[in-house]
Amino acid sequence: MAKNTQLFRRRRRRTRLQIARRGGTRPRLSVFRSGKHIYAQVIDDARGVTLAAASSLDVGLKKKLNTYADVNAAGEVGKLIAGRALDAGVKEVIFDRGGYLYHGRVKALAAAAREAGLFF
Repeated sequence: MAKNTQLFRRRRRRTRLQIARRGGTRPRLSVFRSGKHIYAQVIDDARGVTLAAASSLDVGLKKKLNTYADVNAAGEVGKLIAGRALDAGVKEVIFDRGGYLYHGRVKALAAAAREAGLFF
């Protein structure tokens, strides 16, 4: 098990380094994936504030979804975070997948955010 944790931390560090290199002035779309839910937030690192946040725990999504930890839930969260980011005036972000592989729920969230109008 420790091996998996070490690999996750290595991927997360590598991702953060890439984001720091490319960052510029764009906020980052950070994704957290747990066993039961998925969370996303748009963060302005220069000011240290969260501009928009969404998760599968939001009241509007809880009524729509049967389970909160599948690809469909991630897609809905992606649409929701994109809408909230656009309302906050953010059109371009940097995608921060953390240490998660770009696959499954993380990929579905990113694709739905792109379709909803967020550029990254």
